[in-house]
Amino acid sequence: MKHLLPLALALAVLLTESFTLVIDAGHGGRDAGAVGAVSKEKDINLAVALEVGRLVEDNCPGVKVIYTRKTDVFIPLQQRAQIANKAKADLFISIHTNSLPKGRYAHGVETYTLGMHRAAENLAVAKRENAVIKYEKDYQQTYEGFDPNSAESYVIFEIMQDTYMKQSVELAKSIQNQYVSRGRPNKGVHQAGFLVLREVSMPSVLTELGFINTPDEETYLNSSAGRSDLAQSIYQGFLNYRKQQTKDKQ
Repeated sequence: MKHLLPLALALAVLLTESFTLVIDAGHGGRDAGAVGAVSKEKDINLAVALEVGRLVEDNCPGVKVIYTRKTDVFIPLQQRAQIANKAKADLFISIHTNSLPKGRYAHGVETYTLGMHRAAENLAVAKRENAVIKYEKDYQQTYEGFDPNSAESYVIFEIMQDTYMKQSVELAKSIQNQYVSRGRPNKGVHQAGFLVLREVSMPSVLTELGFINTPDEETYLNSSAGRSDLAQSIYQGFLNYRKQQTKDKQ
């Protein structure tokens, strides 16, 4: 029984210690993100993000939750990062929905950390998510000439040293494990050059909930049961990550 006391104490500390989590619902407003037959990515992202936040707020009294958006509004990528940096957040989770070109279909979830893509499909995901900057005025100046459609622009991610890579990968794996435990097909943990992750100063991940252009996936993404499963997966992944971090500090 003695070994249970440190574990119980660690859990008590985990649930009450000060911690700031930023939840980023990708896209919004004039930026719909990926579009399916009957729904838009921005709406799916927001619904799941709000549910994740509610779970954290209801069960983790020591965690302050900050949302980059809670309504259907457009928020530039750099501003999303600034929200997290200004709050001195401990963790940043960006929630998105995947898509493929017309005529191609896929199933499953994948979670990304900042880094250089090692496969063409990872670059394609990064290009699609980074293309949001074209909705921003003077984006070329803001992002110092970065072109989301140019492979050459992503070379910078090859030489970047991410201080928080280890923690980010652990969080990504923790979230993926929870998705799989609830029956979602596992497309793995990857690295790619996402601008929103490049700009934040804390461990961070970008998770793709499913493929909006695959008919049965779109149905799942828009169902209350599907969104609940996805939110529960992200929440439990976050909780397990924090437990492991607390354990590692002992």
